[in-house]
Amino acid sequence: RRWLRQHDCVEKLNMHAILSASTGQEQLLTELLVTYAKVPVLIGELISVEIWKHKIFPVLCRLEDFKPRSTFPIYVVLHHEASIINLLETVFFYKEICESAEDSILDLIDYCHRKLTLLAGRSANGQTVTPAVLVPPQELQKQAETMEFEISLKALSVLRFITDQVESLPLSALTRMLNTHNLPCLLVELVEHCPWSCRKAGKLKKFENGVWHVVPPEDEVKMTKLDGQVWLALLNLLLSPECQRKYHFDGFNKSQLLKLRAFLTDVLVDQLPNLVEMQRFLSHLAVTEPASPKKDLVLEQVPVIWDHILKKNAGKWEAIAKHQVKRVFSPTEEELKLQACRWAQTYSLDMMEALAPDKPRCRVCGVEAAKRCSRCRNEWYCTR
Repeated sequence: RRWLRQHDCVEKLNMHAILSASTGQEQLLTELLVTYAKVPVLIGELISVEIWKHKIFPVLCRLEDFKPRSTFPIYVVLHHEASIINLLETVFFYKEICESAEDSILDLIDYCHRKLTLLAGRSANGQTVTPAVLVPPQELQKQAETMEFEISLKALSVLRFITDQVESLPLSALTRMLNTHNLPCLLVELVEHCPWSCRKAGKLKKFENGVWHVVPPEDEVKMTKLDGQVWLALLNLLLSPECQRKYHFDGFNKSQLLKLRAFLTDVLVDQLPNLVEMQRFLSHLAVTEPASPKKDLVLEQVPVIWDHILKKNAGKWEAIAKHQVKRVFSPTEEELKLQACRWAQTYSLDMMEALAPDKPRCRVCGVEAAKRCSRCRNEWYCTR
C-alpha cells in the first residue's frame, strides 16, 4: 500500500503547511520542498489523480457487481487531489516555490485553466439537485462534485500566485496563459458570473471558507477573498509591460476586457485601490487601437505530464478500473481496520481542531473556551 503511505505523507504535509502559515512559520517547509525538488512531484501527482477522476472513477461507478464494504478508500483518492491543491495554494505564495516548479509550471497552468473553465461553466447557483436518498455510487459522485467546486476555487488562488511572478516566468508560460488559454477573457467570465455567489429566495449567498452562507444586506458590496483573487490576477496579466507586449488585443479580446468597466465601481475601488490603475488602462484601451504583438520566433515548450499519462494508458482504462476494484478498493476486514487506525492517526481530533477556522465556544455563555468535557469530548466550557 505504498500509495496510501504517500497519501498520508501528503496529508500531513498539508496540515503542517496550514498550521505553519497560521503562525507565520512556513519558511522551513518551503525550503525543504525546494531543496528536495518536490514541487514537480506534487504537480505530477495532482494531474495523475485528476486523470483518475476523469477516466477510472466513472467506470467504477458504472460497475454493477462492485459493492464494496466501505467506500472510504475511494473517497481518499478523491480527497487526494484536494489535499495537494490545498498544499500548493499554501506554499505558492513564495517566489522560490514557483521557480522550483521549473517546466512543470506549464502543466500546472493547464490544470488551473481546466478547473477555471469548469468553474465558469457552472450554473448560477453553483449547486446541483440530487435525490433525497443516495446510494453509494451516487453519494460518491455527489461528494466528487462538491469537492470539484472547492478544488477549482483553490486552483484560482494558485493561478493568481503564478501571475504574481510574471516577470520571472519562462516565456512559454506567459504565452500559454495569454494566448493559448486566453486567461484574461476567462477571468472576465468569472467576474461576470461569479460562481461563488448566488441569490436564493431573495437572499444573497456567498461561498467562503468551505461553506455557503447568507450575506447581510450591509455586506453585499463587500469584496470576498475570491473576488480579490480574480481582480489581482487580472491586474498582473493586463498591467505587466511584458504581458501587454505579448497579448493579442484583437476586437474580441478588447470587447471582453471592456466589460470590466461596469464592475469597477467606486465601492470596489475603495476596497482594492490598485484597481485605479485598471480603470486607467481600460479607459486608454477603449479609445486606442493597441499595437499588434511582435511575432518573435520562439521555440515553445509544451506541458508533458497530462499527454504522457493519457498516451501510456490509452485503451486500458476499464482494465485498470477492474484491477483496482480487485486489488485496492475491496479490502478485507483486517485491512480496513488497519487503514482505519492509520487514518485515525493522520486525522487526529487535536489536529482537526487546530485546523478549524473558528475557535471552540463555551456551551453556556458563548465566549471562547479552553476546556473540553472529559466525558463526551464534544462540548466546551470556559471554566470548570
